[in-house]
Amino acid sequence: MGNLQYSPIQALQQQRLLLQLEYQTEKDAFRKQTEEMGLQRKVKRGDAWYPLKMGKSYYNSLNQLSVEVYRLEDEEIEHNFEFGKPVAFFHVDDKEVIHYFNFTATVSYVDGDRMVVVVPDNGKLIDVQGAERVGIQLFFDETSYKTMFDALDRVIKAKGRLGYLRDLFYSQLKTETFSFAPLHFPYLNRTQEDAVNKVLRAKDVAIVHGPPGTGKTTTLVEAIYETLRRENQVMVCAQSNMAVDWISEKLVDRGVNVLRIGNPSRVNDKMLSFTYERRFEAHPDYELLWAIRKAIREMRTHRKRGDEKYHQKMERLKERATELEIRINAQLFGEARVIACTLVGSANRLLEGQKFGTLFIDEAAQALEAACWIPICKVSRVVFAGDHCQLPPTVKSLAALKAGLGKTLMERIAENKPEVLSLLKIQYRMNEEIMRFSSDWFYGNQVESAPEVKYRSILDLDIPITWIDTSQFGIPEESGVSFKEQFVGENYGRINKAEAELTLLALENYLRKIGKGRILEERLDVGIISPYRAQVQYLRRLLKKKEWVRPYRQLVSVNTVDGFQGQERDIVLISLVRANDEGQIGFLRDLRRMNVAMTRARMKLIILGDASTMTRHPFYKKLYEYIEAL
Repeated sequence: MGNLQYSPIQALQQQRLLLQLEYQTEKDAFRKQTEEMGLQRKVKRGDAWYPLKMGKSYYNSLNQLSVEVYRLEDEEIEHNFEFGKPVAFFHVDDKEVIHYFNFTATVSYVDGDRMVVVVPDNGKLIDVQGAERVGIQLFFDETSYKTMFDALDRVIKAKGRLGYLRDLFYSQLKTETFSFAPLHFPYLNRTQEDAVNKVLRAKDVAIVHGPPGTGKTTTLVEAIYETLRRENQVMVCAQSNMAVDWISEKLVDRGVNVLRIGNPSRVNDKMLSFTYERRFEAHPDYELLWAIRKAIREMRTHRKRGDEKYHQKMERLKERATELEIRINAQLFGEARVIACTLVGSANRLLEGQKFGTLFIDEAAQALEAACWIPICKVSRVVFAGDHCQLPPTVKSLAALKAGLGKTLMERIAENKPEVLSLLKIQYRMNEEIMRFSSDWFYGNQVESAPEVKYRSILDLDIPITWIDTSQFGIPEESGVSFKEQFVGENYGRINKAEAELTLLALENYLRKIGKGRILEERLDVGIISPYRAQVQYLRRLLKKKEWVRPYRQLVSVNTVDGFQGQERDIVLISLVRANDEGQIGFLRDLRRMNVAMTRARMKLIILGDASTMTRHPFYKKLYEYIEAL
């Protein structure tokens, strides 16, 4: 036991080294991509908008200079812009060379093809507004890394409560609990109820492990609601803006006062109404503050030479503005019961010095450990919710991944302290046969189907899962059609055109069996999933050309596995793409991705793939045999 007191700190120093490695890898990749990748590729990957139409510029309610920009073409490309991401403007000269403007801006929010960007208030915006052929691209996210490094440094040095949590999470020390009789919640099932009780009893940490369809969000919302009977305010974080929105919305539906720091990823009125920015604007003192800020700006612009009183007047106005700002903030934070933001967003200056009793981290299995420590620095206990058998955090550096950067804090604690974990065991999404394989392989056969979904299906006597084996199609060489994958570009991955055609044909046949009237009346929805972005974009283009899809346009969506995270559809088709003689399946070896893809389907799952390539891997072999035996 002698060396135990060193190990948590050493482990975190190791984390820091791995994060440094990831930072370098990403920075180098970004530099290379910026210098070498053609503009069209950037646009295609969703990392740039070009050409761009500049809209109006104005000061937003937080007194930041903002400018609206509009994307002029290719709206079907899913882009990667979202709140808080750094961006850079550029213009393209006659020789098609890209020139960057030398300042970084930040995305404030994106709504379809319109984006609002916050720019530094130093007169540089005029250059952009005056330039021809302007575009905008995502920039390297220095701030997120800096925030993560800072958090790790604080945790390494920590004494007190934070030091205690650090040592606890990294050792076999026993966690502490309160004891009280279990509470009963009529609309939760027994495993959900146990999970909420475990959360309420935990003094230090609890984990809610929610396999697909088991009502993790419902359980978490209940746990937050109950915690608020005992605490005045809690903090709720998640890795992505979308996950923060999702849980905030559910809390608002329960009548909880949520203050959302940052902007939502889907800009609808309901979501916007509880953002900090909107609340700030709606405050009765805001008009006055706006007038003072305007006066300050005008004084700056029209400063007269030799005006002795300039500084005094300026100071007085600034003081008055600060005073008002502090007052509005105190009120907004005083009224809010839940402060919601992304993990990195919890470092926002608005939250400086704030302390909370409990922190809830949703989708905790998708977050790097360092990111989780950012909000943990502000709290005395943590509740993690997620599923480490679904999508992992994104790690670009292979070396860092191999050395363990991809291992999340939630996973680490689940291994060290199985007693704090509650597994939700009843799922409400899938037909039993769709769920069974996932339950056996990933969850030790512990997940069961709720009676109301167990036998759900669209057609009578339908087989819920089928695998269409593309290696069975003997196509003569000279036809030029091949079910073999093709490789398109480094960052773009692979594509299998014949399989894409077959995927849509399989969907067309299945929908014809159901009948148009019923599909539209019951609004049966369809998800087409492929792990490869190139395949997703090819499928989207193909779908646009198909006449038969017209009436169902609103009901069919095509996306990557990551794009379908947290969603569900009545019918799901998965195009696996990989087909080669070597049995190479690339990142399909990360089975968590496949777990996510398969468990999106409520009633019908159709997998398309070359069985001779895929079944060399034990997981896919077992899956293929399972489906064949149905």
